[in-house]
Amino acid sequence: MKIVSYLNDGVDRLAILVDGFLYDAEVLHPDLPHNMSMFLNYWEDAYPMALGGEIMIKEGKIPKSKGLTLNNEVLLAPVPFPTSCRDGYAFRQHVEAARRNRKAPMIPEFDQYPIFYFTNHHSIEGPGHVLCMPDHFEKLDFELEAAIVICKSVRNIPAEEADEYIGGLMIMNDLSARRLQMEEMLLNLGPAKGKDFATVIGPWLVTLDELKPYEVPAKAGHVGKSWDLRMQCRVNGQQVSDGNLKDMDWTFAEIIERASYGATLYAGDVIGSGTVGTGCFLELNGTGKLNNPDYKEQWLQPGDVVEMEIDGLGVLNNIISKEADDFSLLARKKI
Repeated sequence: MKIVSYLNDGVDRLAILVDGFLYDAEVLHPDLPHNMSMFLNYWEDAYPMALGGEIMIKEGKIPKSKGLTLNNEVLLAPVPFPTSCRDGYAFRQHVEAARRNRKAPMIPEFDQYPIFYFTNHHSIEGPGHVLCMPDHFEKLDFELEAAIVICKSVRNIPAEEADEYIGGLMIMNDLSARRLQMEEMLLNLGPAKGKDFATVIGPWLVTLDELKPYEVPAKAGHVGKSWDLRMQCRVNGQQVSDGNLKDMDWTFAEIIERASYGATLYAGDVIGSGTVGTGCFLELNGTGKLNNPDYKEQWLQPGDVVEMEIDGLGVLNNIISKEADDFSLLARKKI
């Protein structure tokens, strides 16, 4: 099932997507929550109810005339108001390449435990325009990822049981202002202004029942669901990234295990996978310069169209736009 959040009379509404049409929650069942936040908080009742509505659509018991044409509606982030947003670091290929490109050895701790950082859950965006400040365009980067949303509160859960708390998967673009990020991380605290301005998720949330045909075993020594889903990114129509979700070394279940240790995860918490191999300009530029000192770096510019596609999860489109404000933190930096 594909669950969508869309804009209706200035508020977020819940719908499911079937054959190019959106069917509002009210059409599916009068008792269904009308927005994603409520849907996730009442998951155990709402999810089977919505599945029943999907079956009725496919059987013709809910007519197409009750649906809204997808292209005529404004889509929001599938989870427009997440209760938190964490991002992982689960792909060894990306970590290895990024460290190699800066002539650093692979860090052995990567194979010992999964890590994540918190980003700004108030800066979640969906398809469409993403506004960036002037400093963000100092090496503005995309990051091709997948993300999950937690559908039931959980605390201290072992990885072997964690998949049942995943509401579904969606595409994530963890936009990164690399100059800000690199400068502030010299202080060994972690990314803040380099990351907190926009994280894009969408175009819809795909529940695990629909992804069952794509399931593959986790990597040796790991537990939890894994999926064979090709991941691609195109910038202005030019393909720049190509990876696969099955290449995650740490599973989402294992990330949930660590995140829930001594801390409650809540319905509506979003967790990203981290960047897939080849999934950002930082990695691509580093590899290019390592192979050819004359390689010309590429970064996102105003007007660029970023198109991310993951098998089974859809295509997430964004246009990078510049805010009408020339304020600069970099210009105010003390010398």
